[in-house]
Amino acid sequence: MIPLNFSVKPGSGLKVLCMGAHSDDIEIGCGGTILRLAEQYPDCEIHWIVFNAIGVREAEARHAAQLFAGSRLKGPLLKTFQDGFMPYVGNEVKAVFEEDLKGIAPDVIFTHNGNDAHQDHRLISQLTWNTFRDHFILEYEIPKYDGDLGRPSIFVPLDKEVCEKKINYLMDAFQSQQAKRWFEPETFSSLMRLRGMECTAASGYAEAFYCRKLVI
Repeated sequence: MIPLNFSVKPGSGLKVLCMGAHSDDIEIGCGGTILRLAEQYPDCEIHWIVFNAIGVREAEARHAAQLFAGSRLKGPLLKTFQDGFMPYVGNEVKAVFEEDLKGIAPDVIFTHNGNDAHQDHRLISQLTWNTFRDHFILEYEIPKYDGDLGRPSIFVPLDKEVCEKKINYLMDAFQSQQAKRWFEPETFSSLMRLRGMECTAASGYAEAFYCRKLVI
C-alpha cells in the first residue's frame, strides 16, 4: 500500500467537488472521506451538487450537506431532474456541468462509478469525465439491490468514530429513506468493514473508490 496526500499550495485550501445524482448518494458513497478531509484540511472548500432533490428530499439534502461539510460547504447546488430519467434529458444535465461546475477547478472530484447499475449514476459519471479531463476523479460506490459492487482500487481508511458519525448523520438526515429495507446502519457499516479488511486499515474500516487515472 502506498499512502497518498494532497499537495496544497501555500495560501490556498483544498478544493473538493462532490456530485450525486440523488439526495444521499454523496453521503453514502464518500461521506466518511468528506468528514476525514474536512478534519485533515481545515481550510478546504467542499462544493456540493445534487441533481435530484425534490420535495422533502431537497430539505434532507441541505441538512445532510451541512452535517457533513459544515462551515466548509459551498452550496449546496440542488437540481430537480426526475429520478430515473436523466439520460433522456442529458443535454440539460450537461448544461449544468458546463455552466455551474466547470469553473470550480477542483483538486479532487467525487462522482458515481461509471459501471453503476443505475442509469442516472452512470450519466453523472460519464459527464464528470467528459467535463473534467485533467483532474483527480474518484468514483464512489453505492450498495443496492442490483448487486453491482466491484473491485475498487483506492481505499481511504477511516477511524471507527468517523464511521459512526457518518452513519448517524445518514440516519438523522434521510428520514424519508428509513422505510427501505436496505437503508440501515448495518448496510453502511458492513461495506466499510469489508473495504477496511481489504486494505488492512488499522481501524478495520474504510471507504473505497474506483480511479481510472492517477499521476504520481
